Amino acid sequence: MLLATLAWATSCQQATRERKEISRNELLDKIRGGWAGQLIGCTYGGPTEFRYRGERIPDSVAISWNPGCVKWYYDNSPGLYDDLYMDLTFLEVMSRLGLDAPADSMAMAFAHAGYPLWHANQAARYNILHGIMPPQSGHWTNNPHADDIDYQIEADFAGLVSPGMPNAASEISDRAGHIMNYGDGWYGGVFVGAMYSLAFVRDNIHDIVSEALQTIPTGSRFRSCMEDVIRWHQQHPDDWKATWDLCQANYADEQGCPEGACATLDIDALLNSAYIVIGLLYGDGDFARTLEISTRCGQDSDCNPASAGGILGCMLGYSNIPEQWMDNLREVEDRNFAYTDISMNRAYDMTLRLALQQIEAQGGRVNDETVVIPVQQPEAVRLEQSFPGLRVTQIVEGRQIQDFGTLSFEGKGYVVRCNVKSPRPDYVAEVEIIVDGKSCGTMLAPAAFHDRTQELCWKYDLTQGSHTLTLRWLNPEPDAEVNCYRTLIYGEKE
Repeated sequence: MLLATLAWATSCQQATRERKEISRNELLDKIRGGWAGQLIGCTYGGPTEFRYRGERIPDSVAISWNPGCVKWYYDNSPGLYDDLYMDLTFLEVMSRLGLDAPADSMAMAFAHAGYPLWHANQAARYNILHGIMPPQSGHWTNNPHADDIDYQIEADFAGLVSPGMPNAASEISDRAGHIMNYGDGWYGGVFVGAMYSLAFVRDNIHDIVSEALQTIPTGSRFRSCMEDVIRWHQQHPDDWKATWDLCQANYADEQGCPEGACATLDIDALLNSAYIVIGLLYGDGDFARTLEISTRCGQDSDCNPASAGGILGCMLGYSNIPEQWMDNLREVEDRNFAYTDISMNRAYDMTLRLALQQIEAQGGRVNDETVVIPVQQPEAVRLEQSFPGLRVTQIVEGRQIQDFGTLSFEGKGYVVRCNVKSPRPDYVAEVEIIVDGKSCGTMLAPAAFHDRTQELCWKYDLTQGSHTLTLRWLNPEPDAEVNCYRTLIYGEKE
């Protein structure tokens, strides 16, 4: 790991094109602004999270910012801040083990943490608890949610500890992001991390978006989508809704996430990253307008303004976030987030220490009053794609496992969504998976929410043609249920 980190540091130093000197106070102010903007944006969009799917939040629906609203979520719905406490898990591991903390250490920390998880994060948690470690824990063949938004919403820390050094942020994202994501799901986090990183050294949000996009490889659908958003903004500079409509027409075709595929829910990183960019470009440096537009785009309408607000907050600095947003924030800055012993104030300090280490590691200088940042020219990460050549061709809804029997289908893959219920909290259902008459092994499906699997079984690499899927429940118990509530069949794209 040390040799790999040194090699990467050498590569990053070679990508340096300029050096920027700023005061340590300004560095801290931007770090604080990044964290503050994220918390404010997450709270602002919290009431509408996934309530508007495949549609904009109408102008007639007021989005409020009431006194005490952040404190209310801390007290009553702390799970809203999964964006932040996931970030803080990785930040804490790096604070203990250093900037080159291995992916396995990050993975074990979040897999065993007490907080609830969903989608790609929960699929990765299940994998890790059953011995599938990163990067395989996030790979699409092991994680049906590989393209989901998860790492995108928790990549802020990578950019915040890498001021002006987007390639260093990408290296962190390579380790952390492949715990739970792959392909577009990973790219969402790489892109967000790069935007945070560049927000330390650029003062124009349009430049930040365009420059950060250079970390995403050409040939990827993710980059094509973001380039389209930038182009559509240029064509419709005063009409964000026109750009939203074009995104919906061209990119709202989720095929991966077993919950969102062929549904109004779209938790794919690609579309939600587009909403972040829409908010940033049309917000044009105005904090309130940026939050409102990124929220009104809908879908994951707390995470998207959280990312947009954090990036803009980093560019502006904590001291320049308009005062109307700050009273609610200051009420909680000394309070620990749920499931952690880290407050906002402690996160500011932890991030500053790591950022100073990163500046020195990448060839910059740290003095008593100033730092010299070795600003990096963004370089593209590797090209990777989840679910290549696959499309959903059939959906079977709602079967209890005892009624599942044998499912005959035409295609080359399947995913079975499930939930397990039992009056015994430590119950683990054991289900044999049989494909074309041959056993593929036994799936363990815990009833406990923390340890659950969201999918009972999946496979994407069958030969295109006729197949059968049979599920045998090996250890039924009274009052236990295994609900196979959605089965997706995949075929080849035409």
